[in-house]
Amino acid sequence: MMADNYLEKQYEQYQARKVAWEKSKQRKPQVKRTTKYEVPYLEVEAINTLIGIAQEKQLADLRRTQLYTPESLYEGYRIGEPESYANCYDNRVYQYYLKKGKDCKDVRETLARTLHDHAITHTMHEMLATYDERRIVGIMGGHGLLRTDKAYRQIVHISKRLTEMEFLLISGGGPGAMEATHLGAWMAGRTKEELDEALKILEKAPSFKEREWLDTAFQVRERFPQEHYISLGVPTWLYGHEPATPFATHIAKYFENALREDGLLTIAKGGLIYSPGSAGTLQEIFQEAVQNHYLSFGYASPMIFLGEKYWTQEMPVFCLLEHLVKKGKYKNLLLTLTNDEDCIVDTLERFSNTHA
Repeated sequence: MMADNYLEKQYEQYQARKVAWEKSKQRKPQVKRTTKYEVPYLEVEAINTLIGIAQEKQLADLRRTQLYTPESLYEGYRIGEPESYANCYDNRVYQYYLKKGKDCKDVRETLARTLHDHAITHTMHEMLATYDERRIVGIMGGHGLLRTDKAYRQIVHISKRLTEMEFLLISGGGPGAMEATHLGAWMAGRTKEELDEALKILEKAPSFKEREWLDTAFQVRERFPQEHYISLGVPTWLYGHEPATPFATHIAKYFENALREDGLLTIAKGGLIYSPGSAGTLQEIFQEAVQNHYLSFGYASPMIFLGEKYWTQEMPVFCLLEHLVKKGKYKNLLLTLTNDEDCIVDTLERFSNTHA
């Protein structure tokens, strides 16, 4: 049965590519042997040519001086016409990215992506330089978390409280737990009744694969404008089938996921909250544990696990980390396991004040 929603079609195409890739692994690879690998030398004029081509095609700007916004990424999207997502700026870049290949071998294309990502990193750090680094907090979790899920609402509440306490909330910038992070920040300063109304609007499209997922988000933005509080989303075109949340006021979108993933964990020096997730969240847990173990940035930051049952029974990572700490395999980890919102807020506030 064919999907009638563009986002769902895109997700189906993503699944189809995964199946094709699995089949390709069963084929005998043809190895190309070369005795010499030459990298073309690109002078300034060539780089400028690449920039001109990208701008002419209305693709990713290689010399960005500002982060993306929902307005710039979704330029061309029309509320009430979900199919218009196909023509918005974000999707045009993604389709061009797929056409050229995620693992592109064209040095001109890879250089263009590198220039873009460098500009994003530089601009993002200029923005973050105005914040106390110990009050920059990240929330990690699964992209499949539904807007109707109890955990979604809990993340929204935590993010809202922290934002109102002048923490800067960051996430991977996609749907699910990531969207909940930015919705909480967007609704900062609003009443409980207003938040309940916003959640009611979003419940019409619980999953990002549903037809009105974007429409309902823009409806909430229009109903409850945000002019004071901000948040930062850090998504990637590698997972371009996951649309970026319109609730992140600032968006640092990358081509290179490794650069994005490491950067996301690095800037959250105020601590990380892990809500239930799968493979991607597990990667982020152990990647952050390494940074804390080695005190890569001079000190360790809190690692807070939201969901006692999940992190001790369904995905017993917390138990493993505790065991490794007792064995001396990990050092300097500041671990917290809780279901309580107050505990999370108090832990982060105490850490920030202690290291002020």
